[in-house]
Amino acid sequence: MGQKLKIAGWLAVGALAGALTTLQLQATARATLAPLPLEELQQLAAVFGIIKTDYVEPVDEKKLITDAISGMVSSLDPHSQYFDKKSFKEFREGTSGRFVGVGIEITMEDGLVKVVSPIEDSPAFRAGLKAGDLITKIDDTPVKGLTINDAVKRMRGEPNTKVTLTVFRRDENRTFPVTITRQEIKTVSVRAKVVEPGYAWVRVSQFQERTLEDFARKIEEIVRAEPQLKGLVLDLRNDPGGLLDAAVGLSAAFLPDEAVVVTTNGQLPESKATYRATPRDYLRRAASDPIARLTVQTNGLLKRIPLVVLVNEGSASASEIVAGALQDHQRATIMGSQTFGKGSVQTVRPLGPDTAIKLTTARYYTPSGRSIQAKGIVPDVWVDETPEGNLFAALRTREADLEKHLGNGSREPTEAEKEAERQRQREREREAARQRLEEEQRKNPNARLLPEFGSEKDWQLQQALNRLKGLPVVASKTASERPAKSNN
Repeated sequence: MGQKLKIAGWLAVGALAGALTTLQLQATARATLAPLPLEELQQLAAVFGIIKTDYVEPVDEKKLITDAISGMVSSLDPHSQYFDKKSFKEFREGTSGRFVGVGIEITMEDGLVKVVSPIEDSPAFRAGLKAGDLITKIDDTPVKGLTINDAVKRMRGEPNTKVTLTVFRRDENRTFPVTITRQEIKTVSVRAKVVEPGYAWVRVSQFQERTLEDFARKIEEIVRAEPQLKGLVLDLRNDPGGLLDAAVGLSAAFLPDEAVVVTTNGQLPESKATYRATPRDYLRRAASDPIARLTVQTNGLLKRIPLVVLVNEGSASASEIVAGALQDHQRATIMGSQTFGKGSVQTVRPLGPDTAIKLTTARYYTPSGRSIQAKGIVPDVWVDETPEGNLFAALRTREADLEKHLGNGSREPTEAEKEAERQRQREREREAARQRLEEEQRKNPNARLLPEFGSEKDWQLQQALNRLKGLPVVASKTASERPAKSNN
């Protein structure tokens, strides 16, 4: 059981793929409503009345209604959702890149919370927490038995309140308590460094309101440190997406002015749109334009520098928009593995000051007109995760594996028998991969099977650098394209 929990911990980031969606935020609900099916609404009212009078014990009327709304919305597709007051607050924190807590990135390992990294200048960072620390208790509550979401909720709270974490530090073989005062945390969604003279690596882990500013600042730091930059690796692996505006802006940093980044199409007139590499299409919240500033300060370096984009099965939504745009405009070489395949746009419609629905309102298409819904971006060069092959790919869930996923609009539906066989094959691959990983972990209990992104042991990064230098790339010999899947 412990091995399975550890494997689940390694995959925690990949499992987020598609959980964050490409969003358009709208401040008001639509003023006009479609004609209502009166007979069905009467049935709904009748059911409500029967439950209220006949159920074995009294029921909360408001909860009945919100549960009905939630069920109605969630039945549509995996990304449509009803937000109550609490979940709407958490959602807005996720897209803003701000929340109140202690300031650590975490995963689960053997049932404990493992610190992946303390966020720079956060309360946890100042308290001395380190990557690899294991949190065994949150206040008086043992972590064993909690889900990662439960642990996060217990560590978050109101500003200036305290939480005590009991920490086990393996390399010192000691357990100690740390009391931390919660503060507003501003997450940084971009990391960057010069990996060797002339070449830099930039990782975008999520598309948030602050992403463009973070990206511009990191690139400016890189160029100051390495003015003779020859090539850049843009790492979008395990990036689950986020805000559409941020994806358009990031693409604009690399593309010619007015180049098409993405188009959308749905029922509503406003869902039929074309987004271009221009400030009017990505500056919807910020007063200043960090991308224009970056272009001026670097003399347009990003418009012409050789570029490789790394993607994998965990690259979803907004990260697929960027990869698809750069691929269609032949601005970058896409390397890695086939992406998640979330080619849909969600719009947030407020229902009141504290509640809303997130509704799928459009599909998006790359500049050449490709819908990647339930298919994903196919890399130009397939590269395995490690020299030994893809250890984790079969365990990662993609859009096409989600129940009730949206089809890609193809007029050629998949036959039920072929679909069922593909699903059975997928389960066989998952089980074989799981067994292989557990065997590897038994042989090397303290080894990290998948090196940290951006490290010297990052195999895919090394192949990306070879591509930029014109050296041979070790391409995958076994990876193959997964076809689009229909769920109609």
